[in-house]
This record gives sequence, structure tokens and C-alpha cells, in this order.
Amino acid sequence: MLRGRTEERAAIRRLLGDLPTGGGALLLEGEPGSGRSALVDYAHRHAEGCAVLAGTGLPEEADLPYAGLQRLLDPVLDRAPALPEHQRRVLLRAVAGAGCPAHRRLALSLAVLGLLTAAARESPLLCTMDDVDRGDQPTADVLAFVARRLHRSRVAVLLTTAADVPLGGMARHRLRPLDDRDSVALLTDRLGGRPPAPPVAAALGAAAGGNPQALLDLAGVLTPGQCRGEEPVPETPPPDGRLGRAYRARVDRLPADTRRVLLLAALDEDGEPATLVRAARAAGTAVEALAPAELAGLVRVEPRRVTFPQPLVRTVVRAAAPLAERRAAHLLLAGVLDGTRHRLRRAGHLAAAAPGPDPALAAELEQAAAGYARGGAVAAAALHRAAELSDDPVRAAARLVTAARYAWSAGRAHRARLLLGELPPAAEVAVAGRAEEAAVTGRADLLRGELELRTGRPGLALTTLLSAADTLAAADRACTGTGGADGDRALALGALVRAGEAVCFAGDQYRYAEVARRAELLRRPDDPPATELLSAYVAGTAATLRGDHEQAGPALRRAVVLGGQLTGAASSPAALTCAAAAGLLVAVDGAAHRLAERAVELARERGEVSALPRALELRAAAEYWLGRHDAATDSSREGLRIARDTGQENWAGVHLGMLAVLAAVRADRDTALRRIREIGEDAGAHSRPRALAQWALAVLDLVDNRPAAAAARLSGLACPGTGRGQVLVLVMATPYLVEAAAAVADRPVAGAALAVFDRWASSTASPSRRALSARCHGLLAPRGSAEAEREFRTALRLHPTDADAFERARTELLLGRELRRSRRPRAAREHLHAAREAFTLLGAASWAEQATTELRAAGESVGPPEESAARLLTGQQLRIAQLVAEGATNREIAARMFLSTRTVDHHLRNIFHRLNIRSRTELARALS
Repeated sequence: MLRGRTEERAAIRRLLGDLPTGGGALLLEGEPGSGRSALVDYAHRHAEGCAVLAGTGLPEEADLPYAGLQRLLDPVLDRAPALPEHQRRVLLRAVAGAGCPAHRRLALSLAVLGLLTAAARESPLLCTMDDVDRGDQPTADVLAFVARRLHRSRVAVLLTTAADVPLGGMARHRLRPLDDRDSVALLTDRLGGRPPAPPVAAALGAAAGGNPQALLDLAGVLTPGQCRGEEPVPETPPPDGRLGRAYRARVDRLPADTRRVLLLAALDEDGEPATLVRAARAAGTAVEALAPAELAGLVRVEPRRVTFPQPLVRTVVRAAAPLAERRAAHLLLAGVLDGTRHRLRRAGHLAAAAPGPDPALAAELEQAAAGYARGGAVAAAALHRAAELSDDPVRAAARLVTAARYAWSAGRAHRARLLLGELPPAAEVAVAGRAEEAAVTGRADLLRGELELRTGRPGLALTTLLSAADTLAAADRACTGTGGADGDRALALGALVRAGEAVCFAGDQYRYAEVARRAELLRRPDDPPATELLSAYVAGTAATLRGDHEQAGPALRRAVVLGGQLTGAASSPAALTCAAAAGLLVAVDGAAHRLAERAVELARERGEVSALPRALELRAAAEYWLGRHDAATDSSREGLRIARDTGQENWAGVHLGMLAVLAAVRADRDTALRRIREIGEDAGAHSRPRALAQWALAVLDLVDNRPAAAAARLSGLACPGTGRGQVLVLVMATPYLVEAAAAVADRPVAGAALAVFDRWASSTASPSRRALSARCHGLLAPRGSAEAEREFRTALRLHPTDADAFERARTELLLGRELRRSRRPRAAREHLHAAREAFTLLGAASWAEQATTELRAAGESVGPPEESAARLLTGQQLRIAQLVAEGATNREIAARMFLSTRTVDHHLRNIFHRLNIRSRTELARALS
């Protein structure tokens, strides 16, 4: 089945469907492998009742005028006697290889048109020429002439071309790359109906660039482990696949000078035109020699960059060149690159041409990569080559680890794992000394643990990271007194920070105490700020998890302060995310947001793609607490996309969970449930994604008035007394748990959760946390009591007026409901109106409906908001406008809405301004 070619198939069916009454033509353009030939076959299969003439442009005959025309017309040349004599002679002369003079080309074209028309008298005729651009040009010219003159015949012409050839006057379709859905469908077809794992499908789609044949070639070389996502998938289609062979054939037909310059372009990853111009000149040719390759669609030369539209072409060009030519090209490129800006590129080309180990060149590569501003995959490749050129096993191993670190930083987890897999056994590097060996082993384990934390098994990550911390600490102790830097100790602390993340992700917070104990042993009074930040963060988090907020607060605030003071290399995304996480734990949401935002900016500037999902998670959490739910949703969506692109399935689950919570808070059931389904069944029972999913489901239960179900879900998130489960998620969800438990009179559950929340909230200086605490106490106070009203009003007083409008509106709603149930409808309506107005402005329709229901129960006649007016007016303004439209005076409106006449006058002026009207009559007309 042809995937993703619905428009083209429909165009072909229309072309064939018109044949009984008139002819037509269609040109299909697309790169090799895009499905042009498959569409020609589709036309042949659907040409019922039609005669078919089929031809293909052959490069071997490109220099033989009219060779393609001869092959196409051969089955109907017996009709040539029916043509006028002069046309018959010129046609037979052309197809016999005698050519056609320029002044007879019109006669030849008319002869072909007449011959096809004669052949179509008995039955409609479909004439196809695949790859018309690859054959001889005279044939293409004649067919284009014919295609423009078929409206009175029963002939249909279908041509295909890879290049943008000047064949005007006919309908044309450009075959676009397949989208994600069609790519998955095609892969499923190729794999026998078994769809690949979503990350595998995404990786293959990216590698193929939406090219159908590239997808098929990739699917054909997948191992079972690659299909399941257990092994890295190929990054480019195989050069010996069908598409690779097609490109190889095109490359082989290029002139020698073109191939020479094309090889230079393929070896120069940066693609700077100026470099290619100098290299081509040094090779004794010119960059203009690329023209045939451009015409063939193999390469694109733009003012600022030379690119390969299909990355496979670069691989094919390199593979087609003999080793000696590749080495010579690398040396030539190195010779035209000079200056510090090109240091890494020059060293890379010299290294590619090196015949064997070269310690000096390896050191140059390492130093050049360290100064490379963009880091990432280019630096990883440089360090990998430096390791190959090293003659010292320890230096080679250290460079491999650094290469893997660069690859992971660029978001290429599979590449990082492969590089770590190349590390030699420890016994081979032991000769250089125990301290150096330990440092290399520790750094390798640190990276392995981080990879497992983000992309694999958090349990294994914890074990690996603790081992890495021990090894790095031992290496640091071995270097003490020898003048060695204490970088290994800082790395050991970094490993413990990651170990703590693994503990929290898996829901084993009780194990954080061991992490903190090890971190305390590494603390020094003269630590630099970045190292002190890590120690303070771990100590503060451990104290928070055990409920010792008096000790936690100072340590975490110190981490926040240090994070804001970091500069230069010390200001890294890793350090800033620690500071942002510390800020969230002590409820300094603005500072946490600034730190997380800075971490995101730095990660982008430095190309540390793998750091973005965690930084965006923290930014989204800060935005949630600040009441910026739309911004939090945007942050989590971006985090989800990057997590999936970089293979960080664990953090993709975290972002999916947060997106589910945010959707549930908006009462968007469909989106919340879809996000929860995307988390899948692989997430552990106590993992953070699973806990966030339960929180989202509980919010939906509350929206649907199922408080018992909500309370059961939320109370199972964690057991604060034991430190098992997701304690931090439970604390975030406590306001919902208390509301649910209070509705079913489950005071013990609500009280226990609120006690934990209170201890935390009271240790912070956050008015919003204290407002939530007061609201929870109001929910648990006896209904109708002065205590309940006092707590709710305290909450309203504490809610910041410039942030978190949603939580304030929730408090208004709950207070209004409490007052209504206490038989104080007049007092209730003020708060219910405020809640309804705020929810309407926030787009929280379900919550606005709850406020509307409460208003009706309080004796207010409230209809659903008129949609167009609701977009322009606040809830209160809309109600006033409706009363005006009904004919009420300002005094009557004030009495009915419990407002002053002055307030009604003020609102009415704003209504007139927003709706751009001048009178009550115009207002009534606008609302009608």
C-alpha cells in the first residue's frame, strides 16, 4: 500500500477517469526513493480498459538522442504509415538513430502526437515515462510538447522526474516527505504488521527524513533488539540499500572534477562555501565543477552553506572514494583551514588522514575540542579519534569517556553508550597508576549512571552512581598532597546529586539519607561556590525529606543564593538546576523560576541538549506554583519533545505526568487521559510519572464529584513516616487531598497529610503556601463555624494579588460554597461571582460552571456566558451587560448584584469601551 500519497493517487485516478472524453498529463517530482516509480505502477494497475505504453529514462542512453522515445513508441510504430508522409519520415529517421535537425523538431513532435492519437482510437492510451530527467533530453522535450496538446485526444501522459526540470504547461505534484503517522504505518507494513517502539519509529523517521525508500532500507537492517528499542538504531540509511545504490549510481556518472569537489564537500561537515572554494582551487579545479551534482539534486550550494539534502548522499560519496583519495582530500582541507576559529576542523582533517597513533595530534584534537564553543557531537567525534590516536591506554580511556560525555551532552544517548562500550578492561590501563585509573573509571560510571537515570533503570542508576561517587572520592584522596586538583571530589558530589534524583524518581526517598551521609563526608569548609552549592542542596533535600525543615531551610536557601552568584564556567546547567530545585523546596518560586530559566538558556547556548528536560521540568514546576499554568504547559511540552528526541524516556514520563496534571486542573479530561496513557505501563508503581498520573486522575475525580476516589488515589501516593513513595508529589497535591477527604469526612487522612504540609509551609516565607494551608484548615473546620470562615478569609488575604489567580479563585469558590451552605447566600454571592469571573478569564470552563452552579444555588439567576461577549468581558461585566440588555437601571443592577451604584457605573463605562459602543440600545443589540 502506498503510504502518504493520497493526493497523488487521487490525481492519477482523475487523469485516468477523464480519458474517455479527453486526455491530459501529470508530472510527478520527487527525490529518489520518494515513491515516483510506485505511483507509476499504481497508474498501470488502475488503467483498466486502457492500452499502456511505458518507458524509463536510462542514464546510459542520455547521450543518445531519442533513444527513450524509440523504446517507448516501439510497440505502436506499426501505426506510423497512417501519419502524413513528411511526419512519418522524420519520426522513423529519429527513432532509427539518425537524429532530427532543429528545423524538423516541430514535425517530429507532431508526428509523435499523431501516432499516440492514432493508437488511442481503439481504446484510451496511458503513456508513462519514469525518470524522464535521467534519459536523453530530446525525448523529454518531445514528450513535454505532446503533454501540452492532449485535451482533444484519449491519451494520458504521466511523467516523473527527480530534478526540477523545465517541463511547463502541465499539472505537477511535488512528493513531500512522509509525516510521522505515515512513516510509522510504512514501518509497520515492512515489519510484518508489528509496529516499532515509539522511540524507534521517531529515530528512524528522523534518519530517513520522511523518504519512503530510506525507511524501508532502514527497516530491512534492523535487529530484533533495535526494533524493541534495546539497541541503538542506524543514524543513516545503509549505503548498500536500494536508495544508497541509486545515489551511488548517480555519483559514479558525474565528471571526475565534480566527484573530486563533491568529496571535499562531503568531508567538510561545516559546509562553509569559502572553505570549499579554497579547497577546490588547491585541488586544481573550481567550485563551479559542482554544477552537475547540483543539477542531479545531490548537493545544494547556498550563499552561506553547502548542504546535502539527503544525508545519505554524504555517506555514499565518502564510501565511493578510495582511501587514498579520502586521505588526500582531508589533507587538502586541513591545508586551507587556518586560525583559531578553524582549529578543531583542521585537527579533525589531519586526524582523519593520520595512518596510525600520533600522541601530539591526539593532544591537539583534545585541546581543540575543549575550546570548541558548540561542543556536542563534533567534539565527541574529535575525542573519539583522539582516543584512537593515543598510545597511552589511560589517556585513550580518558578521551573515550570525554567523547561519551560530549555525545550525551548533545543528546545522543546511544552514541554515548557505544563509546563507553569501547573502553578497555581496567587491567589494561592499570600500569599508569591507580589514581588516574580510578578517575577514569569513576567518570565512566558517573556517565553510565546518568544515562540509566534519564533513559533506563533508576534502580541500576542509583547503584552505579553511588559506586562512581566512591571511586571518584578515592581518586581525589589519592591525589591529595600531590598537587592534583579536587575536580574528582566535585564530580563525586555531582554523582551523589544524581543518585538523589534516582532515589526521588523511583519513590525510595528513605534511601536519600545514605546519599546525604556520603555527601557530608566530601564537604570542605573552603569549597568553591559551585561545589558548596551541591553539598548544601543534598543536605537540605535530605532534611526536607525527613521533615526537619529548620535544618533544611538554611541549607536550601544557601544553595539558591549560591546559584544566583555563579558566573563563568561555574555557572552550568547542572549547578543551576540544583539551585532551582532548592528554590522550589523552600518555596521561593520566583527565584526558582529565574534559576531554571537561566539553566535552560545556558543549556541551549552551550549545546547541552541532554540537560534541557530536567531544567524544563523545574521551570514548569515553578510556573505551576506561580499560577502560570499555560506557561507550565508550554515548558512541559517542550521538555517532553526534547526528552523523546534524546531518548530520555524517564523524563518524558515526568513531563507527561505534569501535562496530565495541568490538563486535569483545567478539567480537560481527554487531554489528561491521553497523557496518562502515553506514560505507559513501564513506569514503576512508585515512580514520579505514576504519582503525577494518580494526582491528575484524582483532580478529575474531584471535578466529577467523586471525592472518595480522589482521596483514595492521593492518600496512596506516599507514606511520609517511612519515606516510601512520592513524598514531594504528595505535598504538592495535599490541597486536593484535603478537599477530597473533607468532602467524605475522612479527617484522619486529611489531618495527617495537612500536618506534613503545614510543617513545610510554615518553614517557608511563601504567602501562597500559607494561603493553601489556611484554605485546607477551613475545609476541615466544622461547617458553618466562625473558624471555617476565618481560615478561608485568611487564605484570601494571603493569596498574592499578582500571581496564582487560579488558586485564589478556588479559594473564593470554596468560601462561597461554605457561606451558601451556612445559609448566608448574600455573602456567598460576592465570592462566587469573583470565582466565576476569574475562572472565565482563565479559560477554566468547568470550574466556572461549578461557580455558576453555586451561584444558582445561592439564589442568583445566572445563564451560560455568551461566547463572543465572554471573550471580551469579564464575568461580572458580562452579568451587568446582560441586566442592562434586559432593561434594568443601574440602581436595580446594584441591588441585584450587591454592588454600589458607583461600581456599576464604573463597570458600564469599561463595557462600553471594550465593545466599542455608546448606548444601552447598542449594548442590547450587541448581546442579541
